[in-house]
Amino acid sequence: MKYRILFMFVIMLCCGMTQNAPAQDYMVGEGDVLKINVFSHDELTTVARVSGDGSIKFPLIGQIEVGGLTLLQISDRISTLLSDGYVVDPQVSIFVQEFRSKKAFIMGEVHKPGFHVLSGNTTFLELLSVVGGVTKDAADRATIRRRSHLPNSEEIIITVDLKSLLEKGDTSMDVPIMDGDSIYIGKTGVFYATGEVVKPGEYKYMEGLTVIKAITVAGGFTGIASKGRVKIMRKVNGKEEIIEKAKMDEPILHDDVIVVPESFF
Repeated sequence: MKYRILFMFVIMLCCGMTQNAPAQDYMVGEGDVLKINVFSHDELTTVARVSGDGSIKFPLIGQIEVGGLTLLQISDRISTLLSDGYVVDPQVSIFVQEFRSKKAFIMGEVHKPGFHVLSGNTTFLELLSVVGGVTKDAADRATIRRRSHLPNSEEIIITVDLKSLLEKGDTSMDVPIMDGDSIYIGKTGVFYATGEVVKPGEYKYMEGLTVIKAITVAGGFTGIASKGRVKIMRKVNGKEEIIEKAKMDEPILHDDVIVVPESFF
């Protein structure tokens, strides 16, 4: 159930707000299918797929370069060409009938990992809805690796705080997804609480976890717990280390085992 209810609620809001949003700034690429209408000139209505060289064919005009242009720029270009002796004051409208040119790769703890076509201007949250959301084992952060378009520049790394986005509604985390992005959502870590805690067991690891927070997650101390003799069992480079009499603000790491012994009195 991790994030599920909040995630679905946010997705419904997001889809409702973006479904009718203008896409005139969408940059067209190879494989996109465009439907072009000219007001009062039904005979010029055209459905055209953008070819590998970034062009389409249009009645009267012939071949037009459209790759890398926005819908508004293409509309202006066709209007200009048509007005040159073909149509008086042409009113051209264009929308993308099929999106095929832009893709992103998402992997890790999502229900439908793999390559996904970006339908217009796509945000992180919209892509999550396409892949069916995150799994119950998903970590609290996602990493987006984006190639830089500047020469000799390293790729760009973007971190998305899933907890802030899905639980707190922080829309600043709902970043735009770009063509060629690689998104990774890892598996969350765990910690263990055993001994004199109310609910011994395995628990999801959280950033900033301390001994007292971990014990609180495990239901707190029992009435016979020795609070001053809590110890942490930890593996470091394959070897087990034990932190005796751990302080309550001692940080907890992935796979730590917190042991609360029984009081002698």
